Amino acid sequence: MEVERVQAIASSSLIKDNIPTEFIRPEEEQPAITTFHGSIPEIPVIDLNDHDQDNVIRLIANASRDWGIFQVVNHGIPSDLIERLQEVGKEFFDLPQKEKEVYAKPAGAQTIEGAVNEEYAQKMRRVVQKLFKCLSLGLGLEADVLKEGAGGEEIEYLMKINYYPPCPRPDLTLGVASHTDLSAITVLVPNEVPGLQVFKGGLWIDAKYIPGALIIHIGDQIEILSNGKYKGVLHRTTVDKEKTRMSWPVFLEPPGEFVVGPLPQLVDQQNPPKYKAKKFKDYSYCKLNKLPQ
Repeated sequence: MEVERVQAIASSSLIKDNIPTEFIRPEEEQPAITTFHGSIPEIPVIDLNDHDQDNVIRLIANASRDWGIFQVVNHGIPSDLIERLQEVGKEFFDLPQKEKEVYAKPAGAQTIEGAVNEEYAQKMRRVVQKLFKCLSLGLGLEADVLKEGAGGEEIEYLMKINYYPPCPRPDLTLGVASHTDLSAITVLVPNEVPGLQVFKGGLWIDAKYIPGALIIHIGDQIEILSNGKYKGVLHRTTVDKEKTRMSWPVFLEPPGEFVVGPLPQLVDQQNPPKYKAKKFKDYSYCKLNKLPQ
């Protein structure tokens, strides 16, 4: 949906204290009914700078198997750089619509280099390299196997800015409905307004906000490459009644022509392939159009 429409609907709805009926989710999806508020385990938080790197590998592998999501701290991206990234995004959405159109890029043209400065791009790539390495080693594979299976040096870094304005009835609607990511990995920077929820054990669980942390989503392509050992996380986004929620995800995706399938090292007679090998563009087309894979 276009920014103009989202912001216009949000402003109008706040004045009327209601939302258009097409935005009201079915009862089985409404946050007020489905969000769990009891005592539950929290999404794992992992210190990437832990001196015991074997422990880091183990924690990342366990989180990817059990949750499909984890947060990382001490990741090497300075907090002031993350703050500058957030400030640029806020400034963009504060612009009048005509000025937004001048700065906006055509669909599909947003690369990480075009969205943030080169310093952020370099720091991000270092984090990603470590994540792929730990995920591979956690499966008992050589360090570079998963990265190569997802596209190697041709992996595309696609950055978005998600904008969720205040909503008068956050109990009835969602910012984004439940889904798993098409990507191999998604690296997310949130702002301080809660909203990300993860589905685990039949429950929708709030992701705790940790200043400066990166939220790491395991996407469909890593699930496929690992033959289901790692799980793509089912997640959704709620909205707030008074505050704007924003997030800055970077999606790591194979090139469109690149074929992704279960890694041969993880397939045998006892563990047959659970997924078909196919070009990423074909996988994306089927998923986006809700066609069988």
